[in-house]
Amino acid sequence: MNTSFLRENSDGTYISVRLQPRASKNQIGPVQENELKISVTAPPVDSAANEGLVRFLAETLNCSPSKIQLVRGQTSRHKLLFVAGSTAAQISGALEAR
Repeated sequence: MNTSFLRENSDGTYISVRLQPRASKNQIGPVQENELKISVTAPPVDSAANEGLVRFLAETLNCSPSKIQLVRGQTSRHKLLFVAGSTAAQISGALEAR
C-alpha cells in the first residue's frame, strides 16, 4: 500500500484524509494525491461526518476514538487526523487487513 498519506512522529502518526460524507456505506478507498479516501454514511451537518470518520477509523484501527484527534479540516473534505501511540506501520497494516 502506498503510505504517502501517513506521517509518523515520536507521539503517533498523522493521517491525511479526503472525506466523502453521505456515502452509501462506510469504506476505505484508494490513496489519491497523498490523501487516503474514506467514505462515511454520516451527513456533513453539525460535525456528524467528522464524528462518523473518527468512529469508523477507530473501529478500523482497533483503537479507542479518544486516541484519534481531528487536527485540521473541521469544515473541509481535506482533513488531517492524529492517531496517538500508533506507528505508520501499525496503521498501514490495519488498513491493508480491512
